[in-house]
Amino acid sequence: MPVFQFPGQSSFYSGKVRDVYTIGDLLVMVASDRISAFDVILPQPIPYKGQVLNQLAAIMLEATRDICPNWLLSTPAPNVSIGKKCIPFRIEMVVRGHLTGHAWRTYASGKRMLCGVPLPGGMKENDPFPAPIITPSTKASAGHDEDISREEIIASGLAGSGEWNVLEKYALQLFSRGQEIARKRGLILVDTKYEFGKDGNDICLMDEIHTPDSSRYFYADGFMERQQKGEKQKQLSKEFVREWLIENNFMGKEGQSVPAMDDNWTETISKRYIELYEKVTGQDFIPESWSDEKIYASIVASLEKNHG
Repeated sequence: MPVFQFPGQSSFYSGKVRDVYTIGDLLVMVASDRISAFDVILPQPIPYKGQVLNQLAAIMLEATRDICPNWLLSTPAPNVSIGKKCIPFRIEMVVRGHLTGHAWRTYASGKRMLCGVPLPGGMKENDPFPAPIITPSTKASAGHDEDISREEIIASGLAGSGEWNVLEKYALQLFSRGQEIARKRGLILVDTKYEFGKDGNDICLMDEIHTPDSSRYFYADGFMERQQKGEKQKQLSKEFVREWLIENNFMGKEGQSVPAMDDNWTETISKRYIELYEKVTGQDFIPESWSDEKIYASIVASLEKNHG
């Protein structure tokens, strides 16, 4: 994907999977087909991944506007969103409904505390927590995000105590709504992350929500039976990519090499992303391949018409 130059553009930032352009008090966010895991961009793009993330995030942001304000204003292209530029909190609000992923790896190592949150004893991998927990991480501009506690966030000034209370309330309410949406589609929202920023005095939800890059879903059908038998859960998320990397001796650590990705594997990943979109939304995914010229023209037209 090329780097665009828009009228009035003041800055450009290329993240792990998104390219972000600043134009006045607006952001143009282009979701690429890049894929990252363990904070490393993998060597092959995934067809239609950007469109899946962008369209799913837009649907979920619209479905949660009654809970809290968010940054999104328009989606002028399949993989593009335009929204308000907020001053970000440099933390990710990670909400966990189940003992899975990083939380399980921490638990299996013998620890019973994560981000200052006590973990109940006697749990198995993928068991639900009595109630969802928040395990924040710092939002690193480069390298790995780090676990952090509520107390450390407030003490370091990453958020004030009043701001933290709002962030916590919003995160738990959003997660509850995400669980409700998933439940209706035969899925379990296992864990997710939210990012927030300030638009003036208002705390706004930023970035994507409830997508396969930011969330983990299990199939509800057969969940309890699989737990009782100690079987792996059937899931829709990016976790299968992480598992493949781990099997190929890569966890983003120094000296490790990213394994090669062939066309069959990238096609498999693409199909899984599309499957999750269709399962979560109940809508057919319609792949769209826009030229760079069409994407650029659509963004400029939207900026002039809606945000000029």
